[in-house]
Formats: sequence, structure tokens, C-alpha cells
Amino acid sequence: MRVNIILACTECKQRNYTSSKNKKTNPDRLELKKYCKFCKAETVHKETK
Repeated sequence: MRVNIILACTECKQRNYTSSKNKKTNPDRLELKKYCKFCKAETVHKETK
């Protein structure tokens, strides 16, 4: 049930990270605080389609 996801920065909309998640335990969209090399700051990254 694990699927690959792409995380995009909410500030500059760049797609920076890839990860995987379990759809059964986490059905909603994932949000993590990660470092964005384009913004040069730690920002919230959301799961994209």
C-alpha cells in the first residue's frame, strides 16, 4: 500500500523532495517542514499529485 509522493514548497512552488507513504494509515495529504534550496529557508512542503 505504499505509494511514492512528491513534496513541493508552499513558498516558491518548486518540487524538491520525493518520499513514500502508506495510504492506509495516512489518507490525507502530507505536510512536512523541510529545507528549500531555492528559498534558502526551512518552509512547509506539501504533497502534490
